[in-house]
Amino acid sequence: QVQLVESGGGLVQAGGSVRLSCAASGRDFHKYVMGWFRQEPGKEREFVAGIFWSGDGTYYTDSVKGRFTISSDNVKNTVHLQMNSLKPEDTAVYYCAAGSRWPPDDNQAVNYWGQGTQVTVSS
Repeated sequence: QVQLVESGGGLVQAGGSVRLSCAASGRDFHKYVMGWFRQEPGKEREFVAGIFWSGDGTYYTDSVKGRFTISSDNVKNTVHLQMNSLKPEDTAVYYCAAGSRWPPDDNQAVNYWGQGTQVTVSS
């Protein structure tokens, strides 16, 4: 069993920055590929970014390329999502995910989810 706990969400103005963190614990969590997804009310959960724990590979959805950066910290067992140049359309609940497929862009292939953290971008 793997536990994922997100932190760092909040309210930010358009053009601002937010850093999300996901603390992982439990059995064999380093075997999984890590990712971030987001979900707006009434919409499906969509992939945002993914990374190997080693940091050797990253993958982003097109809408966040050049603005968001995913990183992993193997010492603190934490994955971060640095979000810059935020737009109102980035407003969503952001979920940390652990899966077994690369790229980790299919929410049906996620094995574990965090509880989610709200990010609200005001215009």
